[in-house]
Amino acid sequence: MAEFNAEEKDSLQTISSLKSAVIALSKHHEAALVQQESTSETVDFLKIAVMLNSKLKKHSALLAEVLTPHQKHLITSFAQAPDDYFESPTAFTQTNYAPASGEIFGILKQMKESFETNLANAQKEEMESQKDYEDLKAAKESEISAGESQIDTKSTELGDTELKNAQSKENLENTQETLAADTAFLADLKERCANMDAEYEERTKTRQLEIQAVSKALAFLSSDEAHDLFTRTFNFVQVKASLHSVRRNKVSTMLSAASEKFQDPRLSTLAVQARLDAFTKVKASIQDMVDKLIKEKEDEIKHKDFCIEELNNNERDTEMKERDRDDLTAKIDDLTSQIDMLAKEIEVLKAEVAELQVQMKRAGEDREKENKEFQTTVADQRATQKLLAAALNILKGFYDKAALVQKKADQKAVAGQAPPPGFKSYEKNAASGGVMGMMAGIINDAKAMEAEAIRGEEDAQKTYETFVKDTNTSIEMKVKDITSKSEMKAKKEGEKVESETERDGVLAELEQLANENADLHKSCDFTLKNFELRQTARDDEIEALKQALAMFSGASFSAFLEKM
Repeated sequence: MAEFNAEEKDSLQTISSLKSAVIALSKHHEAALVQQESTSETVDFLKIAVMLNSKLKKHSALLAEVLTPHQKHLITSFAQAPDDYFESPTAFTQTNYAPASGEIFGILKQMKESFETNLANAQKEEMESQKDYEDLKAAKESEISAGESQIDTKSTELGDTELKNAQSKENLENTQETLAADTAFLADLKERCANMDAEYEERTKTRQLEIQAVSKALAFLSSDEAHDLFTRTFNFVQVKASLHSVRRNKVSTMLSAASEKFQDPRLSTLAVQARLDAFTKVKASIQDMVDKLIKEKEDEIKHKDFCIEELNNNERDTEMKERDRDDLTAKIDDLTSQIDMLAKEIEVLKAEVAELQVQMKRAGEDREKENKEFQTTVADQRATQKLLAAALNILKGFYDKAALVQKKADQKAVAGQAPPPGFKSYEKNAASGGVMGMMAGIINDAKAMEAEAIRGEEDAQKTYETFVKDTNTSIEMKVKDITSKSEMKAKKEGEKVESETERDGVLAELEQLANENADLHKSCDFTLKNFELRQTARDDEIEALKQALAMFSGASFSAFLEKM
């Protein structure tokens, strides 16, 4: 605006100076053409020449498109010797008339009109620049408002994200603590199960060896030699003791049969004790064995219930985690598809924005080229009009003056003595009217062409402004769409990362459940597979021991044999 104000001020001063010079020279020029007396005003040609030369140098860039090299040379010559171009009106005749003065006068008018046109264009451009500035200011203020609103939104999202991050860290710490506790429990459980398995294998091996040893001892003690030896050894016992010995032998026989049936070395041991020990110790041993068998039965039932419950829990947890894994995998696949689609859409929008910007740039270049062509056309038409108008004025002035001189000569001839013969009377060229009419027609055509060029320029400018406005609106909408899709893409990527982390946790839990399942099957398969058989055998064993206790208490041995 400051540059425009300075340029406008300078242009107004220049136009004012040129206008004053044109007015002064027009009076002098008209007086010279009609050979009248000089006007009362005195024209300072040197001052006008200095001013004209100064303006030519100062505005050489503008005047370079308006003035021809001949006209520039003419102005330079005029600046050096202005009096050679404008003679005193009193001395003006056809012989000393300087035709170049008309050119100087025309150049001054042409310069004045060029400066006026340039000033009008500059004022128009300033108005357009002011309007563009106001539109840009409004758009930027709107963008600032939108940016501030987005800052508030992002600040809120940042607070929510920080809160969520803190909660996630706390959940992670709790999960890690739980995982550490579960891992320690699993390690301890594995160690206990391994120890129990080793102990069970060792006990089974020892029991088999014990069964073999007791069976051999029982066979040895049941031989005829051992019976004779026992008879000779216990002959000193009283008759009442013999009766107890018979009962003891029966119980021992019954326990030996039960030992062979159930393959239990403890029964073999009791059979030997029944032969050797007193009833009180044997009954205590039998009762202790019954209690142990009942305790083993209860422990095995508890172990079976534990195995069933844990296996069911493991199966249920595994099924739930597998369902969670499948859901998370499907969600991750869906998010991946959405992210890829959004990325492609963003790339397409960016390409469209770039294409629109290129189109707008090309349209601006075309508009600038068209405007230059318009300026050239208008300048050419105006120069043509000025040149033809100057020529037309010269012709009009010449022919009007010639007609006036001829009329005065005719009047003198009539009033006085006939003049001596001389030149023929000067007559107007018959073709002058046609030439002047053609020049006037060309001037009108130039004006029409100038008007048509101005209308075309205005239409082209309006079309360009509409195109720029529509393109900027489209770019703005696409940029907003890009921002929205980018935010959505970032959100989907965050959800994908969270889902992948959650899926990895579920996979780790599934692996842990699979390990627990393997350990449970290793510990429980034998018990579950042989539970009913072992329980039945143990119940029969307990029943046999109870029968033995009953026999020690005086029950019939035949009843027991019938059950056997």
